[in-house]
Order: sequence, then structure tokens, then C-alpha cells
Amino acid sequence: MVHEMTPEDISGVWELEKLCFSDPWSYEMIENGLKSSLDTWLVLWEEGTAGYCVFRTVADECELLRIAVRPEYRGRGLSKKLMDQMVFYSRQNDVKSIFLEVRESNDRAKNLYKSYGFTEKGVRKHYYLNPCENAVLMVCRDI
Repeated sequence: MVHEMTPEDISGVWELEKLCFSDPWSYEMIENGLKSSLDTWLVLWEEGTAGYCVFRTVADECELLRIAVRPEYRGRGLSKKLMDQMVFYSRQNDVKSIFLEVRESNDRAKNLYKSYGFTEKGVRKHYYLNPCENAVLMVCRDI
């Protein structure tokens, strides 16, 4: 089940953040993000917090800031459930384009995004830390 994040979900999201990212956001960043009128946080619940995503909408554009699924739940289509909800939300709010950055080496994620119509539009050199890696900028202009 996917739902909008509530204050009760912050701890579970923070746990995933530390588990899934080498440069995790702090608890305070997540807590403050929940208060932002521009950001939408979606939590996927399956016997606990299994995944989440956060995206920022400004005017008719959206940027996927984070998407994560608990490692033991990967390969079950849960990222697709989160992406489906983000796309649904975007269409409901007249979003025309969605942007994101993804690690150059993350072929699994790039393939997921391509299945939604995202195309590679550029590279941001040395964007990620721990380890240092380029980011591929992807965009979907046909939501």
C-alpha cells in the first residue's frame, strides 16, 4: 500500500535512507521535507516501511529527488508501484516534465526510468559522493 508520508513514517523512511544511500539525508532533513509545500513524500508499506520516494513539484515540472526500496524487497516491482503513484500524482497536478539524476552505474534504475519514457539528457560530473560518481540526468517530457 502506498500513502503520503505522515510524521509517524519519518523514522522508517530515515532507516531506509541510511540503508539505501551512501550519503544519507539526516532525520531533520526528512522531517523538514515533510513540511515543504513543494515536496510530496510517498511511503510504501509492506510489513513495515518497504520503500519511499520524494519528489518536488514547481509549476508544471517535477523532480524525483529520492526513491528507495528495502534491499530484501527489491525485484518485486515495488519501485514501479512508487513510480506509478508519482506519475499519477504528476498527471493530476498538470505536470508536463519530470527530471531526475541517477548514478551512472545504476543500470537497474535507469532501465526502470526508461520504461516510463525517460531519456538520458546529460551527465553531471562527480555529482555523487561515497563513492564519487557521475550522475546521468534523465527527463520525461510526455507524462
